Amino acid sequence: MNDRFLRACRREPVDRVPVWYMRQAGRYDPDYRKIKEKYSLLEICRQPELAVEVTMMPVRKLGVDAAILYSDIMNPVASIGIDFDIVKDVGPVIHNPLRNAADVDRLRPIDVEGDLPHILETIRLLRKELDVPLITFGGAPFTLASYLIEGRPSKSYIRTKELMYAEPDVWHRLMGKLADMAAAYLRAHAEAGAQAVQLFDSWVGSLAPHDFEQFVLPHVRSIFAQLKDVAIPKIYYPGVSSGELLPLTVDLEADVIGLDWRVPIAEGRRRTGGRFAVQGNLDPYVLTAPAAVIREEARRILDEGMREPGFIFNLGHGLFPEASLDKLRELTEFIHSYSEKRLREGVTP
Repeated sequence: MNDRFLRACRREPVDRVPVWYMRQAGRYDPDYRKIKEKYSLLEICRQPELAVEVTMMPVRKLGVDAAILYSDIMNPVASIGIDFDIVKDVGPVIHNPLRNAADVDRLRPIDVEGDLPHILETIRLLRKELDVPLITFGGAPFTLASYLIEGRPSKSYIRTKELMYAEPDVWHRLMGKLADMAAAYLRAHAEAGAQAVQLFDSWVGSLAPHDFEQFVLPHVRSIFAQLKDVAIPKIYYPGVSSGELLPLTVDLEADVIGLDWRVPIAEGRRRTGGRFAVQGNLDPYVLTAPAAVIREEARRILDEGMREPGFIFNLGHGLFPEASLDKLRELTEFIHSYSEKRLREGVTP
């Protein structure tokens, strides 16, 4: 087992910087696109053998140091009473969006074993096949709420913020239910064999720090507190444009904080008080640049990340369809070779 990723999560010494990429199983891969010609995302998720194949593609092709479960943050909401679909070129579309207290009160507790056994079976099968750690994930309450309330992806989050400001009691009931759902879902993943979990809060950077602290942070804290006894690394990724929120995360019972590309690694560590291992943070669209530019950007991030133990190379957000498989493979090889050389030279304390 290649355990570099797990060691970095625990801020232990590594021989080279581990790397994986958000959305590493996706549309940039021609073989994945062929599968998507026959099956939708949700259909792949419901077939464990197929989900295993897609999850393992980037491990085999890129040489990354961790696999991340092929799934979607929307999967567990079906179990609590949300009717949705993933629409091409749109994203999640909710057929029964939440707009009032009655809508929130009708949500039921999640039943992972009863409603989502295919996801747990995929995790079990992957553990038998993989020689790198398996990361699984869930959606954080604000990000999920933004879909459930708006009914689809939004840039303004107007309905979401309207409910948050106008009916805070209803808002907190919803967030509490989503936090309990996320904690139960990730606990079930760990029991099935997940070796790390990541909580995606992709859109929480749309909030001012005081709103994040009042309306969201207590529920994020609740998730990690509920998972305190689950002895695997836990990652919080507060998404894009979240740099101003980082100082408020210092008391989370997590192990790793994910950074987007707007916050330098050193500044992210400073803002979080050195409490966490750090994951990030190449701008995904640097991958459109010539190879020499990509290497230079990666070298800059590696030099900064390796100043302290506990660094995982990743993107600041997910891979996009136009990314080059060859460039990703070359980037992975460069990260490994350059960091191994620098670590042998004693770059870290």
